[in-house]
Amino acid sequence: MDRVWSWRLIVTLSLFLHSPICSSDKAPNYSFMRDAEGTPTTSYYDYIIIGGGTAGCPLAATLSQNSSVLLLERGGAPYNNPNITRLSAFGAALSDLSEASPSQRFISEDGVINARARVLGGGSALNAGFYTRAGTKYVRNMGWDGGLANESYRWVEAKVAFQPPMGRWQTAVRDGLLEVGIVPNNGFTYDHINGTKFGGTIFDHNGNRHTAADLLEYADPKGITVLLHATVHRILFRTRGTTKPIANGVVYRDRNGQAHRAYLKEGSSNEIIVSAGTLGSPQLLMLSGVGPSAQLQAQNITVVMDQPHVGQGMHDNPMNAVFIPSPVPVEVSLIEVVGITGEGTYVEAAGGKNFGGGGSSGSGSSARDYYAMFSPKATLLESNSMKLSSAQPFQGGFILEKVMGPLSTGHLELLTRNPNDNPVVTFNYFQHPDDLKRCVRGIQTIERVVQSKAFARFKYADMSFEYLLNLTESTPVNLRPPRSGPGASLPPSAEEFCQHTVTTIWHYHGGCVVGRVVDGDYKVIGIDRLRVIDMSTVGYCPGTNPQATVMMLGRYMGVKIMRERLANK
Repeated sequence: MDRVWSWRLIVTLSLFLHSPICSSDKAPNYSFMRDAEGTPTTSYYDYIIIGGGTAGCPLAATLSQNSSVLLLERGGAPYNNPNITRLSAFGAALSDLSEASPSQRFISEDGVINARARVLGGGSALNAGFYTRAGTKYVRNMGWDGGLANESYRWVEAKVAFQPPMGRWQTAVRDGLLEVGIVPNNGFTYDHINGTKFGGTIFDHNGNRHTAADLLEYADPKGITVLLHATVHRILFRTRGTTKPIANGVVYRDRNGQAHRAYLKEGSSNEIIVSAGTLGSPQLLMLSGVGPSAQLQAQNITVVMDQPHVGQGMHDNPMNAVFIPSPVPVEVSLIEVVGITGEGTYVEAAGGKNFGGGGSSGSGSSARDYYAMFSPKATLLESNSMKLSSAQPFQGGFILEKVMGPLSTGHLELLTRNPNDNPVVTFNYFQHPDDLKRCVRGIQTIERVVQSKAFARFKYADMSFEYLLNLTESTPVNLRPPRSGPGASLPPSAEEFCQHTVTTIWHYHGGCVVGRVVDGDYKVIGIDRLRVIDMSTVGYCPGTNPQATVMMLGRYMGVKIMRERLANK
């Protein structure tokens, strides 16, 4: 590369990275977003991105600045749906089991009820909104450039990150964490630092959610097409006359089942990028013939490349929550405060009478709604021990612990050849003994917080912690077998509580892990023009909550890919 071109590249990138984008659309009025129905049966683009989720949206927005991009999302838009957009309705979308729901429920073989996103914005349209970066050590271990990572975080934060209100309940939890030794007090920060802090949120001060779909405001409207209700059935490869398969197109179907094909334009820099999520990405690779050959052959799928690591290394961070009834009202809040203990667990809190999702009816909600996110039976709260009717408001909150990592690992297998069907997933919660030890330490930390002076006003004085564990355990939140035997009527031990009340915090990851399925540039090993960029590539969950880092990664890799494209011209 001569000096003139090198200087031109530097100037071009500097203008792009640091100048405002003048020609942009504002959410939700994107001129480039439309339903897939009625679109051409054949089309051509520089980049085809499969999945408009937490990584796919920032990735597409970035690449649209100097290329033509097709972003294919199997769900609809998150806008104009109060069950998604309003903090007070949190949980309503997760407990919606209809085919039109933005959430698709699945149950792992471990008996834990879970959900995957089916909406533009991905998990950021469904989650509890906590925004916090990965630690500097994590960034370094992933091989990311620290400067570009920080720039990418700031790019995301300018659109979707806010400081939470920090009400009395959350403040009491913070003060309780500090009182029991989870120090220092790190105040409000996006950074991942041992101690106690208030993190960010993607809910603004009016309680409106801002998802990764809002990052499409950065997109060049002339360079991007976003198609909704466009389900990709397989990736197409050219194999004749090549030393290895070359991805060159996709087949997707609209909501009426009409098949469409999108192909890459000519050019060695053009690529297909899979950002379909932890379940969707390995599933789609397998449906396209890339995966364990025996499993593909069992489904009568033509093997393009035998890749035994696809679908392996699946992890889900165990989450256990303790319900604490309060004698005084508790403000509506999701995750705001976190104690980063340094002992392998993170302690967080959420509460308020509307917590759990009241839907769009405006009638408020009850504790029943919270459990409906995890249980297929809406009548679970009718147990005598909870003494809560379906109409009784939820006054109190949950203090929860999440096991970092985790170390336990599982796998994913195809159930059918239909991409709309969930694959079979096993996470093997607490298979590794250290995960259980971490959970126990987390529960012990919660006990100390609940018994702290700082938290006293939000707890009934005559309710022991053993009573609270028994109270929480009495309402099944998963499909794992209940405790049995002579000690079943006694309060559970911390180990028993961890095993029997484990749920998900929706931070599952793996299946296309870096170094096994993709290389350090997220290119699928052994295949040209194909990358995977999302949480399926991660072998260890970033920070306390991953969404900030996944959005950052979409932007980060978009910039890197754009640099590669300019350098190859």
